[in-house]
Amino acid sequence: MNITELVKISIILLLVATGVALVSRRLRIPYVTGLVLAGLPITELLSRPIGLDPALVLNLFLPILIFDAGINTDISRLRSTFKPIALLAGPGAVLSSAIIAVLLKFGLGLTWIPALFVGVILANTDTVSMIAVFKEIQVPSRLSAIVEGETLFNDAAALVSFNLILQVYSTGSLTLLEGIQQVLFISVGGCLVGLVLGYLSIPIFSRLDDPLGSLLLTVAVALGTFQVGQSLGVSGAVAVVVAGLIFGNFGLSRNTSASSRITLFSFWEYASFTVNTFIFLLIGVEINLVTLWKTLPAILLAVLVYQAGRILTVYPLLTAIRWFDRPIPLRWQHLLFLGNIKGSLSMALVLSLPSTLPGREFLITLVFGCVLVSLVGQGLSLPGLVKRLKLSKFSEAQHQVEEMQAQLMTGKAAQDELDSLLKSGVLPKSLYEEMRSAYQVRIAGAEKALREFYNRRPDELGAKRDDSSKLETIRRRLLLAEKGALNEAIRKRILAEDIARGRIQTIDEQLLQLDDD
Repeated sequence: MNITELVKISIILLLVATGVALVSRRLRIPYVTGLVLAGLPITELLSRPIGLDPALVLNLFLPILIFDAGINTDISRLRSTFKPIALLAGPGAVLSSAIIAVLLKFGLGLTWIPALFVGVILANTDTVSMIAVFKEIQVPSRLSAIVEGETLFNDAAALVSFNLILQVYSTGSLTLLEGIQQVLFISVGGCLVGLVLGYLSIPIFSRLDDPLGSLLLTVAVALGTFQVGQSLGVSGAVAVVVAGLIFGNFGLSRNTSASSRITLFSFWEYASFTVNTFIFLLIGVEINLVTLWKTLPAILLAVLVYQAGRILTVYPLLTAIRWFDRPIPLRWQHLLFLGNIKGSLSMALVLSLPSTLPGREFLITLVFGCVLVSLVGQGLSLPGLVKRLKLSKFSEAQHQVEEMQAQLMTGKAAQDELDSLLKSGVLPKSLYEEMRSAYQVRIAGAEKALREFYNRRPDELGAKRDDSSKLETIRRRLLLAEKGALNEAIRKRILAEDIARGRIQTIDEQLLQLDDD
């Protein structure tokens, strides 16, 4: 395909995506679902067929999506929900893959290797649609953190498992001990690569005053980390996840100018949106409706199978979590089960299957069909599901609190920027004092309103504990800060361990008593 044809195809796809954005907003359907449906007839409009290149997805699209998720993930939120995330993305993913593989082996008569490949592919979740719904419908922040965290690490877990099965297929054998060693080497090695490159990028970033230069550095970190990880034989996806978390939480310090932060986050939001647009359009292009219809019974069976795998992992694991962490409400578990949507990584992995694998074309059609059914069926029903489960409890009081918090946060941020401008000599002191006092009035008003709200008792707020969830979020962060200080004191041997451990246990009990935010 020459450059002229590529440009023409890109223009067609962009025009289609624009139309889908307008129609999906008017019809109130998920954007990605509209893209897949719009992609089905696109092939007829093109002079030659195009397809979803797995190498392009794995080496370009996937690092962009993972890095964007990483820099936008708050480590403190991730830490507070790490246990359910680790359960779902670790043992949950492995158990779900095994259940799907066993059921498909006997249900469709597959041999073990193809069944294991499909098990890993269909156990992977793509929550782009769910997160898009969360942006429109307010849900508890802990729930959204679990969903985002599972997606972040589930992709990496799927790639590690896929490569392990690929090695079994290539070599013909792999003992349990060798398998464990491989998983540890790939995962831990990926973490180390991500840590090293993530931390190495921070001093370089801090010395770049140009927002565009900073932006180019982040692109190099995202794509380069993946390639370095792959070339060293470890997980590039794990490396990018870790590098994104390090850069987003420690590289973007308070010393980073507001313009650089805005430019950076805006670029990565746009890059992620563009990548998702092309991926989901090309998913529709890849699906052959005639072939799909012939294999429909097998596809429907596979859909039931991967849902069975999900239900047999989500409910038992998240029910058991109450023994060592805050319990997960049953309604949240329903959403995590029913929001089990397949997407771009499943497509890329199935296209990456070895050409010598028996029944490869059937497996590709099977996975494509599952992705289509998932995106259309579950994707269209997801907004209504969130509302029916009554997960959104955004009261008028909460709305007022967030208005005041927004006023307080923006005022403080503006004052910090004014301090920076004064210090650098850009702003004269007289003008600085005048502008700072104007912001101080806004801050004082917001602080007064918030203080009055937080001083009320729950029964004065309409007898709903949800209205005080913001205060409990703050209390939780303070308790976590106390716990962190005690752990640091133990590490530095400032306090006796038995005294500090007793206080930590008390803090843990207080954390468990707080309502889920």
